[in-house]
Amino acid sequence: MAQPLLSIEQLSIAFRQQETERRVVNTLSLSINAGETLALVGESGSGKSVTALSVLRLLPSPPVVYPEGDILFHGQSLLTASEQQLRSVRGNRIAMIFQEPMVSLNPLHNVERQLYEVLSLHRGMRREPARAEIITCLERVGIRQPAKRLNDFPHQLSGGERQRVMIAMALLTRPELLIADEPTTALDVSVQAQILTLLDELKRELNMGLLFITHNLNIVKRLADNVAVMQSGECVERNRTAALFLAPQHDYTRRLLDAEPAGEPVPVAPAAPLLTVDKLQVAFPIRRGLLKRVVDNHYAVKEISFTLRPGESLGLVGESGSGKSTTGLALLRLLPSKGEIIFDGQPLHAWNRKQMLPVRHRIQVVFQDPNSSLNPRLNVLQIIEEGLRVHKPGLSAAEREAHVTAVMQEVGLDPQTRHRYPAEFSGGQRQRIAIARALILKPDLIVLDEPTSSLDRTVQAQVLALLKTLQARHRLAYIFISHDLQVVRSLCHQVVVLRQGEVVEQGNCQQIFTAPQADYTRQLLTLR
Repeated sequence: MAQPLLSIEQLSIAFRQQETERRVVNTLSLSINAGETLALVGESGSGKSVTALSVLRLLPSPPVVYPEGDILFHGQSLLTASEQQLRSVRGNRIAMIFQEPMVSLNPLHNVERQLYEVLSLHRGMRREPARAEIITCLERVGIRQPAKRLNDFPHQLSGGERQRVMIAMALLTRPELLIADEPTTALDVSVQAQILTLLDELKRELNMGLLFITHNLNIVKRLADNVAVMQSGECVERNRTAALFLAPQHDYTRRLLDAEPAGEPVPVAPAAPLLTVDKLQVAFPIRRGLLKRVVDNHYAVKEISFTLRPGESLGLVGESGSGKSTTGLALLRLLPSKGEIIFDGQPLHAWNRKQMLPVRHRIQVVFQDPNSSLNPRLNVLQIIEEGLRVHKPGLSAAEREAHVTAVMQEVGLDPQTRHRYPAEFSGGQRQRIAIARALILKPDLIVLDEPTSSLDRTVQAQVLALLKTLQARHRLAYIFISHDLQVVRSLCHQVVVLRQGEVVEQGNCQQIFTAPQADYTRQLLTLR
Protein backbone atom coordinates (compact mmCIF):
# COMPACT_ATOMS: atom_id res chain seq x y z
CA MET A 1 0.00 0.00 0.00
CA ALA A 2 1.06 3.60 -0.68
CA GLN A 3 2.40 5.59 2.23
CA PRO A 4 -0.28 7.83 3.85
CA LEU A 5 -0.02 11.56 3.25
CA LEU A 6 -0.55 12.19 6.97
CA SER A 7 -0.24 9.61 9.71
CA ILE A 8 -0.98 10.24 13.40
CA GLU A 9 0.42 7.33 15.41
CA GLN A 10 -0.57 6.68 19.03
CA LEU A 11 -0.47 10.45 19.72
CA SER A 12 -1.07 11.82 23.21
CA ILE A 13 -1.32 15.57 23.88
CA ALA A 14 -1.14 17.10 27.35
CA PHE A 15 -1.05 20.48 29.07
CA ARG A 16 1.75 20.55 31.62
CA GLN A 17 1.80 23.11 34.43
CA GLN A 18 4.58 22.76 36.98
CA GLU A 19 4.24 19.19 38.31
CA THR A 20 0.73 18.48 36.95
CA GLU A 21 -0.05 17.10 33.51
CA ARG A 22 -3.57 17.01 32.02
CA ARG A 23 -4.06 14.86 28.93
CA VAL A 24 -6.52 16.20 26.37
CA VAL A 25 -5.82 13.61 23.64
CA ASN A 26 -4.94 10.01 24.44
CA THR A 27 -3.21 7.53 22.06
CA LEU A 28 -4.92 8.78 18.91
CA SER A 29 -4.19 7.04 15.60
CA LEU A 30 -5.44 8.36 12.24
CA SER A 31 -4.25 8.41 8.63
CA ILE A 32 -5.18 10.39 5.50
CA ASN A 33 -4.18 9.46 1.95
CA ALA A 34 -3.76 11.88 -0.95
CA GLY A 35 -7.14 12.71 -2.48
CA GLU A 36 -9.00 11.49 0.61
CA THR A 37 -11.20 13.27 3.17
CA LEU A 38 -11.21 12.29 6.83
CA ALA A 39 -13.90 13.91 8.98
CA LEU A 40 -13.11 14.37 12.67
CA VAL A 41 -16.32 14.73 14.69
CA GLY A 42 -17.18 14.88 18.37
CA GLU A 43 -18.41 17.17 21.12
CA SER A 44 -16.68 20.47 21.86
CA GLY A 45 -13.70 19.86 24.13
CA SER A 46 -13.13 16.34 22.75
CA GLY A 47 -9.70 17.25 21.34
CA LYS A 48 -10.50 17.84 17.64
CA SER A 49 -9.00 21.32 17.29
CA VAL A 50 -6.04 20.52 19.55
CA THR A 51 -5.21 17.59 17.28
CA ALA A 52 -5.48 19.76 14.15
CA LEU A 53 -3.27 22.51 15.60
CA SER A 54 -0.70 19.91 16.68
CA VAL A 55 -0.21 18.74 13.08
CA LEU A 56 1.43 22.09 12.30
CA ARG A 57 2.87 22.51 15.81
CA LEU A 58 0.90 25.71 16.34
CA LEU A 59 0.37 25.17 20.07
CA PRO A 60 2.90 26.75 22.45
CA SER A 61 5.32 24.28 24.00
CA PRO A 62 5.32 24.51 27.00
CA PRO A 63 2.61 24.18 28.27
CA VAL A 64 1.65 21.73 25.48
CA VAL A 65 3.67 18.49 25.48
CA TYR A 66 3.46 15.25 23.52
CA PRO A 67 4.11 12.41 25.99
CA GLU A 68 3.93 9.70 23.33
CA GLY A 69 3.28 9.06 19.65
CA ASP A 70 4.20 10.93 16.47
CA ILE A 71 2.74 12.89 13.53
CA LEU A 72 4.21 11.92 10.14
CA PHE A 73 3.82 13.89 6.89
CA HIS A 74 5.06 11.89 3.89
CA GLY A 75 6.75 9.63 6.46
CA GLN A 76 8.70 12.51 8.07
CA SER A 77 8.09 13.42 11.72
CA LEU A 78 6.56 16.85 12.30
CA LEU A 79 6.99 16.64 16.08
CA THR A 80 10.78 16.45 15.79
CA ALA A 81 11.07 18.80 12.78
CA SER A 82 13.07 22.02 13.16
CA GLU A 83 11.42 25.46 12.89
CA GLN A 84 12.97 25.90 9.45
CA GLN A 85 11.49 22.60 8.25
CA LEU A 86 8.09 23.52 9.70
CA ARG A 87 8.11 26.91 7.93
CA SER A 88 8.57 25.14 4.58
CA VAL A 89 5.49 23.01 5.36
CA ARG A 90 3.14 25.51 7.04
CA GLY A 91 0.83 27.27 4.61
CA ASN A 92 2.73 25.90 1.64
CA ARG A 93 2.29 22.12 1.75
CA ILE A 94 -0.20 22.01 4.64
CA ALA A 95 -2.75 24.84 4.89
CA MET A 96 -5.33 25.44 7.59
CA ILE A 97 -8.70 27.15 7.80
CA PHE A 98 -9.21 28.28 11.38
CA GLN A 99 -12.47 28.18 13.31
CA GLU A 100 -12.80 31.89 14.14
CA PRO A 101 -12.07 34.15 11.14
CA MET A 102 -12.29 37.49 12.98
CA VAL A 103 -9.40 36.38 15.20
CA SER A 104 -7.39 34.93 12.29
CA LEU A 105 -7.67 37.91 9.95
CA ASN A 106 -5.55 41.00 10.54
CA PRO A 107 -7.96 43.87 11.40
CA LEU A 108 -5.47 46.48 10.08
CA HIS A 109 -5.10 45.04 6.56
CA ASN A 110 -7.68 44.96 3.78
CA VAL A 111 -8.73 41.77 1.99
CA GLU A 112 -6.40 42.20 -0.99
CA ARG A 113 -3.30 42.80 1.14
CA GLN A 114 -3.93 39.73 3.28
CA LEU A 115 -4.49 37.45 0.30
CA TYR A 116 -1.61 38.93 -1.69
CA GLU A 117 0.72 38.21 1.24
CA VAL A 118 -0.10 34.49 0.87
CA LEU A 119 0.63 34.45 -2.88
CA SER A 120 3.79 36.53 -2.46
CA LEU A 121 5.26 34.38 0.33
CA HIS A 122 4.31 30.93 -0.90
CA ARG A 123 4.16 31.24 -4.69
CA GLY A 124 6.38 34.29 -5.36
CA MET A 125 3.69 36.04 -7.40
CA ARG A 126 3.79 39.74 -8.28
CA ARG A 127 0.85 42.04 -7.54
CA GLU A 128 -0.98 42.20 -10.91
CA PRO A 129 -1.19 38.44 -11.65
CA ALA A 130 -1.86 37.90 -7.94
CA ARG A 131 -4.82 40.32 -8.04
CA ALA A 132 -6.41 38.37 -10.91
CA GLU A 133 -6.02 35.09 -9.03
CA ILE A 134 -7.38 36.63 -5.80
CA ILE A 135 -10.52 37.87 -7.59
CA THR A 136 -11.04 34.46 -9.22
CA CYS A 137 -10.62 32.65 -5.89
CA LEU A 138 -12.95 35.03 -4.02
CA GLU A 139 -15.56 34.48 -6.72
CA ARG A 140 -15.20 30.70 -6.36
CA VAL A 141 -15.81 30.85 -2.61
CA GLY A 142 -18.97 32.92 -3.09
CA ILE A 143 -17.97 36.56 -2.50
CA ARG A 144 -20.27 38.71 -4.63
CA GLN A 145 -18.57 41.38 -6.78
CA PRO A 146 -15.10 40.43 -5.43
CA ALA A 147 -13.25 43.24 -7.24
CA LYS A 148 -15.25 45.76 -5.20
CA ARG A 149 -14.48 44.00 -1.91
CA LEU A 150 -10.67 44.00 -2.19
CA ASN A 151 -10.33 47.22 -0.20
CA ASP A 152 -12.71 46.11 2.56
CA PHE A 153 -11.35 45.42 6.04
CA PRO A 154 -12.47 42.39 8.11
CA HIS A 155 -14.92 44.43 10.22
CA GLN A 156 -16.71 45.49 7.03
CA LEU A 157 -17.50 41.88 6.12
CA SER A 158 -20.24 39.68 7.56
CA GLY A 159 -19.28 36.61 9.58
CA GLY A 160 -19.87 34.34 6.60
CA GLU A 161 -17.90 36.59 4.26
CA ARG A 162 -14.93 36.59 6.67
CA GLN A 163 -15.03 32.80 6.73
CA ARG A 164 -15.01 32.69 2.93
CA VAL A 165 -11.96 34.97 2.83
CA MET A 166 -10.21 32.54 5.21
CA ILE A 167 -11.11 29.63 2.93
CA ALA A 168 -9.76 31.54 -0.10
CA MET A 169 -6.54 32.28 1.80
CA ALA A 170 -5.96 28.59 2.48
CA LEU A 171 -6.81 27.46 -1.05
CA LEU A 172 -4.56 30.00 -2.81
CA THR A 173 -1.45 28.02 -1.83
CA ARG A 174 -2.79 24.83 -3.47
CA PRO A 175 -1.70 22.66 -0.53
CA GLU A 176 -1.14 18.90 -0.47
CA LEU A 177 -3.12 18.69 2.78
CA LEU A 178 -5.85 21.08 3.91
CA ILE A 179 -6.93 21.11 7.57
CA ALA A 180 -10.38 22.70 7.86
CA ASP A 181 -11.51 23.43 11.42
CA GLU A 182 -15.27 24.11 11.25
CA PRO A 183 -14.89 26.00 7.93
CA THR A 184 -18.62 26.22 7.20
CA THR A 185 -19.83 27.12 10.72
CA ALA A 186 -20.73 30.73 9.84
CA LEU A 187 -22.08 29.98 6.36
CA ASP A 188 -25.69 29.69 5.27
CA VAL A 189 -26.78 26.50 3.53
CA SER A 190 -26.55 27.86 -0.03
CA VAL A 191 -22.95 29.10 0.38
CA GLN A 192 -22.13 26.00 2.44
CA ALA A 193 -23.15 23.80 -0.50
CA GLN A 194 -21.04 25.96 -2.82
CA ILE A 195 -17.97 25.70 -0.54
CA LEU A 196 -18.32 21.94 -0.16
CA THR A 197 -18.53 21.54 -3.93
CA LEU A 198 -15.44 23.74 -4.30
CA LEU A 199 -13.46 21.74 -1.72
CA ASP A 200 -14.45 18.49 -3.42
CA GLU A 201 -13.40 19.86 -6.84
CA LEU A 202 -10.03 21.08 -5.52
CA LYS A 203 -9.42 17.80 -3.74
CA ARG A 204 -9.78 15.97 -7.05
CA GLU A 205 -7.96 18.64 -9.07
CA LEU A 206 -4.91 18.80 -6.73
CA ASN A 207 -5.16 15.23 -5.35
CA MET A 208 -5.32 17.01 -1.99
CA GLY A 209 -5.85 15.33 1.36
CA LEU A 210 -8.49 16.93 3.59
CA LEU A 211 -8.83 16.75 7.38
CA PHE A 212 -12.29 18.17 7.99
CA ILE A 213 -13.32 19.02 11.56
CA THR A 214 -17.03 19.60 12.01
CA HIS A 215 -20.07 18.93 14.16
CA ASN A 216 -22.44 19.00 11.15
CA LEU A 217 -23.16 15.39 10.30
CA ASN A 218 -24.96 16.31 7.06
CA ILE A 219 -21.65 17.72 5.78
CA VAL A 220 -19.80 14.59 6.91
CA LYS A 221 -22.22 12.38 5.01
CA ARG A 222 -21.77 14.43 1.85
CA LEU A 223 -18.03 15.15 1.87
CA ALA A 224 -16.06 12.57 3.86
CA ASP A 225 -14.59 9.24 2.77
CA ASN A 226 -13.80 8.19 6.36
CA VAL A 227 -14.99 9.36 9.78
CA ALA A 228 -13.29 9.35 13.17
CA VAL A 229 -15.46 10.04 16.23
CA MET A 230 -13.77 11.59 19.27
CA GLN A 231 -15.00 11.77 22.85
CA SER A 232 -13.01 13.08 25.83
CA GLY A 233 -9.74 12.97 23.89
CA GLU A 234 -10.11 9.41 22.59
CA CYS A 235 -11.15 8.04 19.21
CA VAL A 236 -14.17 5.89 20.08
CA GLU A 237 -15.04 4.85 16.51
CA ARG A 238 -13.42 4.99 13.07
CA ASN A 239 -14.96 3.71 9.84
CA ARG A 240 -15.88 4.39 6.24
CA THR A 241 -18.57 7.10 6.15
CA ALA A 242 -21.37 4.99 4.67
CA ALA A 243 -20.73 2.13 7.10
CA LEU A 244 -20.63 4.41 10.14
CA PHE A 245 -23.92 6.13 9.28
CA LEU A 246 -25.57 2.81 8.43
CA ALA A 247 -24.48 0.87 11.52
CA PRO A 248 -22.73 2.94 14.23
CA GLN A 249 -21.01 0.72 16.78
CA HIS A 250 -20.38 3.02 19.76
CA ASP A 251 -23.13 4.44 22.01
CA TYR A 252 -21.72 7.97 21.67
CA THR A 253 -21.79 7.77 17.85
CA ARG A 254 -25.42 6.67 18.02
CA ARG A 255 -26.21 9.63 20.32
CA LEU A 256 -24.54 12.02 17.85
CA LEU A 257 -26.59 10.65 14.95
CA ASP A 258 -29.81 10.89 16.98
CA ALA A 259 -29.18 14.47 18.15
CA GLU A 260 -30.74 16.31 15.19
CA PRO A 261 -32.81 19.35 16.27
CA ALA A 262 -36.44 18.38 16.66
CA GLY A 263 -39.56 19.30 18.56
CA GLU A 264 -41.98 22.19 18.44
CA PRO A 265 -41.62 25.80 19.66
CA VAL A 266 -42.89 26.67 23.14
CA PRO A 267 -46.62 27.62 23.07
CA VAL A 268 -47.23 31.38 23.27
CA ALA A 269 -49.99 32.86 25.43
CA PRO A 270 -52.02 35.79 23.99
CA ALA A 271 -50.44 39.10 25.01
CA ALA A 272 -49.77 42.63 23.84
CA PRO A 273 -46.61 42.99 21.69
CA LEU A 274 -43.33 43.30 23.58
CA LEU A 275 -41.49 44.54 20.47
CA THR A 276 -42.89 46.29 17.41
CA VAL A 277 -40.60 47.07 14.48
CA ASP A 278 -41.93 49.20 11.63
CA LYS A 279 -40.03 49.84 8.38
CA LEU A 280 -36.56 49.41 9.90
CA GLN A 281 -33.74 50.52 7.58
CA VAL A 282 -29.97 50.46 8.04
CA ALA A 283 -27.69 52.24 5.56
CA PHE A 284 -23.91 52.61 5.47
CA PRO A 285 -22.43 55.66 3.73
CA ILE A 286 -20.13 55.10 0.74
CA ARG A 287 -17.29 57.63 0.82
CA ARG A 288 -15.04 58.59 -2.07
CA GLY A 289 -12.25 61.05 -2.81
CA LEU A 290 -9.54 62.69 -0.80
CA LEU A 291 -12.00 64.29 1.63
CA LYS A 292 -14.04 61.07 1.94
CA ARG A 293 -17.30 62.75 1.02
CA VAL A 294 -20.47 60.63 1.10
CA VAL A 295 -21.41 59.84 -2.50
CA ASP A 296 -24.02 57.14 -1.91
CA ASN A 297 -25.51 54.78 0.67
CA HIS A 298 -25.37 51.01 0.87
CA TYR A 299 -28.65 49.71 2.29
CA ALA A 300 -27.82 46.66 4.40
CA VAL A 301 -31.44 46.40 5.63
CA LYS A 302 -34.47 47.66 3.71
CA GLU A 303 -37.79 48.11 5.54
CA ILE A 304 -38.25 45.18 7.92
CA SER A 305 -41.49 45.15 9.96
CA PHE A 306 -42.72 42.65 12.57
CA THR A 307 -44.19 42.30 16.07
CA LEU A 308 -42.98 40.01 18.85
CA ARG A 309 -44.91 38.97 21.96
CA PRO A 310 -43.49 37.87 25.33
CA GLY A 311 -42.46 34.22 25.10
CA GLU A 312 -42.30 34.27 21.30
CA SER A 313 -39.33 33.58 18.99
CA LEU A 314 -38.66 35.17 15.62
CA GLY A 315 -36.10 33.58 13.29
CA LEU A 316 -34.04 35.70 10.89
CA VAL A 317 -32.65 33.49 8.13
CA GLY A 318 -30.82 34.10 4.87
CA GLU A 319 -27.38 33.96 3.30
CA SER A 320 -24.40 35.64 4.94
CA GLY A 321 -24.39 39.33 4.09
CA SER A 322 -28.20 39.43 3.83
CA GLY A 323 -28.57 41.78 6.82
CA LYS A 324 -29.46 39.37 9.63
CA SER A 325 -26.79 40.45 12.12
CA THR A 326 -27.17 44.09 11.06
CA THR A 327 -30.88 43.89 11.93
CA GLY A 328 -30.01 42.49 15.36
CA LEU A 329 -27.49 45.27 16.05
CA ALA A 330 -30.00 47.92 14.95
CA LEU A 331 -32.65 46.50 17.33
CA LEU A 332 -30.09 46.75 20.14
CA ARG A 333 -29.48 50.39 19.12
CA LEU A 334 -25.83 49.61 18.43
CA LEU A 335 -26.16 50.83 14.83
CA PRO A 336 -27.94 53.98 13.56
CA SER A 337 -31.18 53.17 11.77
CA LYS A 338 -34.42 54.61 10.41
CA GLY A 339 -37.91 53.40 11.24
CA GLU A 340 -39.64 52.64 14.54
CA ILE A 341 -38.49 50.28 17.31
CA ILE A 342 -41.11 50.14 20.10
CA PHE A 343 -40.09 48.03 23.11
CA ASP A 344 -42.75 47.54 25.82
CA GLY A 345 -44.39 50.79 24.68
CA GLN A 346 -41.12 52.77 24.72
CA PRO A 347 -39.77 54.37 21.49
CA LEU A 348 -36.18 53.07 21.48
CA HIS A 349 -35.60 54.52 18.00
CA ALA A 350 -35.88 58.04 19.45
CA TRP A 351 -33.61 57.44 22.46
CA ASN A 352 -29.95 58.34 22.87
CA ARG A 353 -27.28 56.24 24.57
CA LYS A 354 -27.98 57.61 28.06
CA GLN A 355 -31.72 56.97 27.78
CA MET A 356 -31.03 53.38 26.66
CA LEU A 357 -28.96 52.46 29.73
CA PRO A 358 -31.91 51.67 32.09
CA VAL A 359 -33.41 49.15 29.61
CA ARG A 360 -30.14 47.48 28.57
CA HIS A 361 -30.56 44.70 31.18
CA ARG A 362 -33.95 43.83 29.63
CA ILE A 363 -32.48 43.31 26.13
CA GLN A 364 -29.41 41.07 25.99
CA VAL A 365 -27.37 39.63 23.13
CA VAL A 366 -25.29 36.57 22.35
CA PHE A 367 -22.84 37.43 19.57
CA GLN A 368 -21.78 35.13 16.74
CA ASP A 369 -18.06 34.94 17.54
CA PRO A 370 -17.47 34.22 21.25
CA ASN A 371 -13.70 34.59 20.97
CA SER A 372 -14.13 38.23 19.95
CA SER A 373 -16.94 39.06 22.39
CA LEU A 374 -15.28 37.58 25.51
CA ASN A 375 -12.56 39.66 27.20
CA PRO A 376 -9.41 37.50 27.21
CA ARG A 377 -8.08 39.34 30.30
CA LEU A 378 -11.06 38.37 32.48
CA ASN A 379 -11.78 34.93 33.86
CA VAL A 380 -15.18 33.28 33.36
CA LEU A 381 -16.51 34.40 36.74
CA GLN A 382 -15.65 38.04 35.95
CA ILE A 383 -17.11 37.80 32.42
CA ILE A 384 -20.45 36.35 33.48
CA GLU A 385 -20.91 38.55 36.55
CA GLU A 386 -20.09 41.77 34.66
CA GLY A 387 -23.77 42.50 33.94
CA LEU A 388 -24.66 42.01 37.60
CA ARG A 389 -21.99 44.51 38.65
CA VAL A 390 -23.49 47.14 36.34
CA HIS A 391 -27.22 46.51 36.72
CA LYS A 392 -27.43 45.04 40.25
CA PRO A 393 -24.71 46.86 42.21
CA GLY A 394 -26.33 45.98 45.55
CA LEU A 395 -25.35 42.29 45.31
CA SER A 396 -22.38 41.11 47.36
CA ALA A 397 -19.45 39.22 45.79
CA ALA A 398 -20.72 35.95 47.30
CA GLU A 399 -24.21 36.51 45.86
CA ARG A 400 -22.81 37.29 42.41
CA GLU A 401 -20.68 34.15 42.53
CA ALA A 402 -23.73 32.07 43.51
CA HIS A 403 -25.64 33.47 40.51
CA VAL A 404 -22.69 32.68 38.20
CA THR A 405 -22.44 29.11 39.53
CA ALA A 406 -26.16 28.53 38.93
CA VAL A 407 -26.19 29.87 35.37
CA MET A 408 -23.04 27.92 34.44
CA GLN A 409 -24.76 24.72 35.51
CA GLU A 410 -27.82 25.69 33.43
CA VAL A 411 -25.77 26.00 30.22
CA GLY A 412 -23.77 22.83 30.82
CA LEU A 413 -20.49 24.30 32.12
CA ASP A 414 -18.60 23.02 35.15
CA PRO A 415 -18.72 25.80 37.80
CA GLN A 416 -15.30 24.62 39.00
CA THR A 417 -13.85 26.15 35.80
CA ARG A 418 -15.12 29.66 36.62
CA HIS A 419 -11.62 30.90 37.47
CA ARG A 420 -10.20 29.90 34.07
CA TYR A 421 -9.80 32.27 31.11
CA PRO A 422 -11.55 32.06 27.69
CA ALA A 423 -8.40 30.77 25.94
CA GLU A 424 -8.55 27.64 28.13
CA PHE A 425 -11.92 26.59 26.68
CA SER A 426 -12.97 25.07 23.36
CA GLY A 427 -14.98 27.09 20.83
CA GLY A 428 -18.24 25.47 21.90
CA GLN A 429 -17.53 26.06 25.58
CA ARG A 430 -16.79 29.75 24.89
CA GLN A 431 -20.18 30.07 23.21
CA ARG A 432 -21.85 28.63 26.31
CA ILE A 433 -20.03 31.22 28.43
CA ALA A 434 -21.48 33.94 26.17
CA ILE A 435 -24.98 32.46 26.55
CA ALA A 436 -24.57 32.34 30.34
CA ARG A 437 -23.52 36.01 30.38
CA ALA A 438 -26.75 36.96 28.56
CA LEU A 439 -29.00 34.76 30.71
CA ILE A 440 -27.75 35.88 34.13
CA LEU A 441 -29.72 39.17 34.06
CA LYS A 442 -32.96 37.31 33.20
CA PRO A 443 -33.87 39.69 30.34
CA ASP A 444 -37.21 40.02 28.53
CA LEU A 445 -35.65 39.83 25.07
CA ILE A 446 -32.47 38.14 23.86
CA VAL A 447 -30.96 38.66 20.41
CA LEU A 448 -29.21 35.38 19.59
CA ASP A 449 -26.77 35.75 16.69
CA GLU A 450 -25.87 32.22 15.56
CA PRO A 451 -25.70 31.01 19.20
CA THR A 452 -25.45 27.31 18.33
CA SER A 453 -23.30 27.51 15.18
CA SER A 454 -20.09 26.46 16.97
CA LEU A 455 -21.72 23.73 19.08
CA ASP A 456 -21.80 20.03 18.30
CA ARG A 457 -25.21 18.43 17.87
CA THR A 458 -25.44 16.94 21.36
CA VAL A 459 -24.59 20.25 23.07
CA GLN A 460 -26.75 22.12 20.53
CA ALA A 461 -29.74 19.99 21.54
CA GLN A 462 -28.96 20.73 25.20
CA VAL A 463 -28.75 24.51 24.58
CA LEU A 464 -31.98 24.52 22.52
CA ALA A 465 -33.75 22.61 25.30
CA LEU A 466 -32.37 25.15 27.78
CA LEU A 467 -33.57 28.10 25.67
CA LYS A 468 -37.05 26.55 25.45
CA THR A 469 -37.16 25.87 29.20
CA LEU A 470 -36.12 29.42 30.05
CA GLN A 471 -38.58 30.79 27.52
CA ALA A 472 -41.46 28.85 29.07
CA ARG A 473 -40.42 29.72 32.62
CA HIS A 474 -39.72 33.44 32.17
CA ARG A 475 -41.70 34.23 28.97
CA LEU A 476 -38.49 35.26 27.23
CA ALA A 477 -38.74 36.61 23.69
CA TYR A 478 -35.99 35.66 21.22
CA ILE A 479 -34.71 37.19 17.99
CA PHE A 480 -32.92 34.11 16.65
CA ILE A 481 -30.42 34.72 13.83
CA SER A 482 -29.33 31.50 12.18
CA HIS A 483 -28.58 29.70 8.94
CA ASP A 484 -29.45 26.30 10.47
CA LEU A 485 -33.04 25.86 9.34
CA GLN A 486 -33.64 22.76 11.47
CA VAL A 487 -32.78 24.76 14.60
CA VAL A 488 -35.05 27.63 13.48
CA ARG A 489 -37.95 25.28 12.90
CA SER A 490 -37.50 23.69 16.33
CA LEU A 491 -37.40 27.00 18.24
CA CYS A 492 -39.17 29.76 16.31
CA HIS A 493 -42.81 30.76 15.92
CA GLN A 494 -42.22 33.33 13.16
CA VAL A 495 -39.57 33.50 10.48
CA VAL A 496 -38.29 36.33 8.27
CA VAL A 497 -36.30 35.29 5.19
CA LEU A 498 -33.79 37.95 4.10
CA ARG A 499 -31.78 38.30 0.91
CA GLN A 500 -29.47 41.25 0.26
CA GLY A 501 -31.24 43.27 2.95
CA GLU A 502 -34.76 42.72 1.61
CA VAL A 503 -37.55 40.60 3.08
CA VAL A 504 -38.21 37.75 0.67
CA GLU A 505 -40.86 36.04 2.78
CA GLN A 506 -42.15 36.19 6.35
CA GLY A 507 -44.87 34.66 8.46
CA ASN A 508 -45.66 31.60 10.57
CA CYS A 509 -42.57 29.38 10.76
CA GLN A 510 -44.33 26.02 10.31
CA GLN A 511 -46.40 27.29 7.37
CA ILE A 512 -43.36 28.68 5.56
CA PHE A 513 -41.39 25.46 6.11
CA THR A 514 -44.34 23.38 4.88
CA ALA A 515 -45.39 25.55 1.91
CA PRO A 516 -42.81 28.23 1.04
CA GLN A 517 -44.00 30.82 -1.50
CA ALA A 518 -40.70 32.38 -2.64
CA ASP A 519 -38.21 30.57 -4.90
CA TYR A 520 -35.30 31.61 -2.64
CA THR A 521 -37.01 30.10 0.43
CA ARG A 522 -37.59 26.86 -1.47
CA GLN A 523 -33.91 26.86 -2.45
CA LEU A 524 -32.82 27.24 1.19
CA LEU A 525 -35.12 24.42 2.31
CA THR A 526 -33.89 22.13 -0.47
CA LEU A 527 -30.24 22.61 0.55
CA ARG A 528 -30.62 22.06 4.32
